[in-house]
Amino acid sequence: MSDFEKLINDFKQKIIEAKNSEEIENISSEIFGKKGFINSEFSKIGILSPEDKKKFASQINNGKQELAKVFSQVSSKIKNKELNENIEKEKIDVTLPEKEFKIGKIHPVSQVIDEISSIFSEIGFSVEEGPDVESDYNNFTALNTPENHPAKDMHDTFYLDNDMKTLLRTHTSPVQVRTMLKGKPPFKIIAPGRTYRSDSDQTHTPMFHQLEGLHIDKNINMGHLKGCLNYFIKEFFEIEKIQMRFRPSHFPFTEPSAEVDIGYKIENNKIVIGEGDKWLEILGCGMVHPNVLKNCKIDTKKFQGFAFGIGIDRLAMLKYGINDLRSFFETDYRWLNHYGFDPLDVPTNYRGLSK
Repeated sequence: MSDFEKLINDFKQKIIEAKNSEEIENISSEIFGKKGFINSEFSKIGILSPEDKKKFASQINNGKQELAKVFSQVSSKIKNKELNENIEKEKIDVTLPEKEFKIGKIHPVSQVIDEISSIFSEIGFSVEEGPDVESDYNNFTALNTPENHPAKDMHDTFYLDNDMKTLLRTHTSPVQVRTMLKGKPPFKIIAPGRTYRSDSDQTHTPMFHQLEGLHIDKNINMGHLKGCLNYFIKEFFEIEKIQMRFRPSHFPFTEPSAEVDIGYKIENNKIVIGEGDKWLEILGCGMVHPNVLKNCKIDTKKFQGFAFGIGIDRLAMLKYGINDLRSFFETDYRWLNHYGFDPLDVPTNYRGLSK
């Protein structure tokens, strides 16, 4: 018997004598592991003559197969034995009370993002995403924001370098820029996501959520914008009629620009959206400025379009009666249990989950 055959027999005996899973796994590593017996034997082939290489390789493979066969049989036997022992030890007492079962809640912001995305998808918008860390060009310059614009001041923007070229995005409009630069019109997208500004009070937080909308095509006008937003507001607030007005405003990236106000009234100390003698500003919008289209390589003689920006957190506050924006980010489980949505509830409609 050769030395190699003797080693094979020794390993067979070692496998047979293994008593538990831990021992059998250690033996497996010793034989079949990266630095185990089989690989060690194969490494010796390089120093042999061509005639001996084939013979020795065949011998190693035969030995490997013999060991693998014995290992499989013993390993299976040990596992079955241990499984039966565990079953005997771990009998369940069916008379014990059940364990406490907790279900998580969907955060109002996540719920509202899903609702808004669903509504806009019904009228042909797709969802695009982009990074939270942006370049000054995508966040400001490409969107026709002048160098001396107040929004670029360090008091409003979180810059990440001394050159003020990298920042935490102040809106999700850079996603529009990225989408237009990488593709060709027409575009019909929404871009929900986190945004950052240096501000904090009852209605402002350093991090908040926005949704930008963009529709670029031939012959798009303000009438299309009004129809789009009218449909969205009625669907989101689940009302049949909406009193809405466009109030002239100014944004660097749209011309003309407008703030959208909706009518509301107070009943039983609650805001009732729809009609009334009071007005509530809800979003900003306008026709995309030609300079923005040029910066994104869009032919302004053929294409034009509209854009709008919506504060997701603010819409959640209005729809679900939340009066302090800061509570969205305080990780108070009592608050989340009250305002959150049960993921296991049967949906009341095709959009959201019932509370």
